[in-house]
Parts: sequence; structure tokens; C-alpha cells
Amino acid sequence: MRRYPTDSPQAAARIVALTLVADGHVSTVEMNALERLDAYQQLGIDRQGMHGVLQGLCEDLLQCHHSQWADACRVEPWTLNQLMAELQERPLRLTVLRLCVAVAEADDLVTDGEALILVNAVEQWGLHHEMLGTLQAAAPH
Repeated sequence: MRRYPTDSPQAAARIVALTLVADGHVSTVEMNALERLDAYQQLGIDRQGMHGVLQGLCEDLLQCHHSQWADACRVEPWTLNQLMAELQERPLRLTVLRLCVAVAEADDLVTDGEALILVNAVEQWGLHHEMLGTLQAAAPH
């Protein structure tokens, strides 16, 4: 898996991209959610840069697994921890978590793969309280 500098736009975008592919495909609904949220600007990357990170991630996943695409979307826990560790700044972590939640919820179905990434981010980054706040804000009143 390629490495990006700590807290770089590419490292942040890769976590969001990982959420995009966690269910085995990138849906138009999920990409539209990123557009609506102006995610590229929040991450400090342009649309083309995001697509480059997404392509690089897919290439890395396929090389790591030497198997079918559905299997390649599964990231080993150690690798996932390494990718998450590339983000150290709390505000950036919060931004990435919010974007990942938006991607996961965009199609009204949070898959096991998406949930794994969200749970890992919350656990590794210590964002339990913030995650609950995100869910409460999204709940109907």
C-alpha cells in the first residue's frame, strides 16, 4: 500500500475513498454526496486529485490481494490501522469521519465493510463522543 505524508489531503482522501469502495463498488449516490458536501475542498484536494487517490487505492487493494475485486475491498486490520494512523490532527479526523458517515449513509444502507471502517476510525481516533453527536444530529426529532 502506498504511503502518503501524515495529515496530507491524499491520506485523508484515501480514508474517504476506502469507505467508497468498502461495499465492492463506488455508487453515483455516494459520489453525489461528496459533491453536495463540497468534500474535495474540505479535504484540501480537487476532484481530479480525489479520483487519483481512489484509483491508486483500488490498484493497491488489487495488488495486495491478488484475488477478485469483492475480496480486494476487504482491508486487513493491520493495514487499516496504518492508514488511519496517517491522520493525526483531530480536526482533520473529524472532517474525514463526517465525510465517511455521509458516504456510508448516502444509499440508505450501511454495509458491513463501511461499518468496519467507521468503527475503526472512531476507535483508533478516540471519537466516540463525536460519533454519537453525529448520529444524534441526523436523527429525526
